[in-house]
Amino acid sequence: MTDQKIQVQNVSKTFEVGGERFDALGDVSLTVRENEFVTVVGPSGCGKSTLMNILAGLEEPTGGTAHVDGIEVDGPSPERGVIFQQYALFPWLTVRQNVEFGLKTAKVPAAERRQRAQHFIDMVDLSHFADALPKTLSGGMKQRCAIARAYAMNPSILLMDEPFGALDALTRVRMQEHLLQTWEQEKRTIMFITHDVDEAAFLANRVVVMAARPGRIDRIIDVDLPYPRTEQVRLSPEFNTIRNEIWTSVYHQ
Repeated sequence: MTDQKIQVQNVSKTFEVGGERFDALGDVSLTVRENEFVTVVGPSGCGKSTLMNILAGLEEPTGGTAHVDGIEVDGPSPERGVIFQQYALFPWLTVRQNVEFGLKTAKVPAAERRQRAQHFIDMVDLSHFADALPKTLSGGMKQRCAIARAYAMNPSILLMDEPFGALDALTRVRMQEHLLQTWEQEKRTIMFITHDVDEAAFLANRVVVMAARPGRIDRIIDVDLPYPRTEQVRLSPEFNTIRNEIWTSVYHQ
């Protein structure tokens, strides 16, 4: 029994832009293990989001294959939860109703639906806002609601595309810590895309550094820092060494 959760093999993706071919990805191969937290960082145009969209089943590769649990990805699936920078909450539904939405669509019985939704609402510290509409929530609270909704569907992997990119610096740091607490309680395989080197280093077991033209994996950096990750970890010399290694890889390609 393998612990390989995600297998990307020689994946390429070509788009037609203004009558010209654009190679977004070129011969990308990557393996992510069960319950691993992997961040993907790199300059704009290196294919980070394209790679995630292929794993989500939102794009088809031009060449190569992507597998989750040994099954080739051929379209979206509730097994693969996706969280974008835009919160994608239904504005007319409360926090509880948003978290329950996918469960309702999947015809989960009402009592179980409410119990599961409440569990994840509690987990992201939104219990006091369960009956609030999204317009009354801060950006961080909206994103926590989106994370609770994704977890409630019990996906085997979470694909997160710059989910904290629109948040202010302090809220972003707090959301990083909150996400790690959630991940440690409810283990999932997570692939997290970011432009932020500090964020990439703070969250991950491994950091995948991508390069552009065409999008490809430049190197993979192990983050040998203990969990739980705290502010003390963030301020440590060991963290700074890893952060500088990632920074050098991204910005001196």
